[in-house]
Amino acid sequence: MKNLLAKDPTNIVITGVGGQGNVMASRVLAGMLVAKGFYVTIGETFGMSQRGGSVMSHLRVSKKSAWSPQIPLGQADIIVALEPSEALRVLSRWGNPRVAVLSNNRVVYPIGVITGDYDYPDEEKIKNIFAKLTAKSWMIDATSVAMEMGNPVLSNIVMIGALAKTALLPIDRRAFEKEINKNVAADKRGANLAAFDAGVKMV
Repeated sequence: MKNLLAKDPTNIVITGVGGQGNVMASRVLAGMLVAKGFYVTIGETFGMSQRGGSVMSHLRVSKKSAWSPQIPLGQADIIVALEPSEALRVLSRWGNPRVAVLSNNRVVYPIGVITGDYDYPDEEKIKNIFAKLTAKSWMIDATSVAMEMGNPVLSNIVMIGALAKTALLPIDRRAFEKEINKNVAADKRGANLAAFDAGVKMV
């Protein structure tokens, strides 16, 4: 695989809610890209993450130089969402007509929905919004696959596998395996590789 970016810098937002492994996903992706010779700057913002609040990582990837960690509004190139309403929230602020969105379809209801203060859009409505506001979009059930493997948090790695298959970034299984071998305990590497492979098959 060639070490090419469609745009330099390529601006990536990884978003989800607390407990979904958002930070792990961003670190793994950044490590894969750094290993391929890119400069990667990460900026992270946390809501009430321990209570299921919003968590968001900005990754700015360049072959030429490091960039400031915060992506300017309206300038995301790729949005990876571990929860669909978080995809919509990020899309409304950082989206533009060329953005690509990869979203998990498993809902985590915010407290306002649970208390009945507002409604959560159904999956069909979310897909329609993606179709109107993005250049490309994918919605996959990463959580179900991860639960079948016995650990729902592995949905973050399923999403990384799916992202690799989209070919939006110069990442592949070999790069993922190298990164996992550096940063994950030996007894957990097999599950992570299986989750990555499952994600590849979902796109």
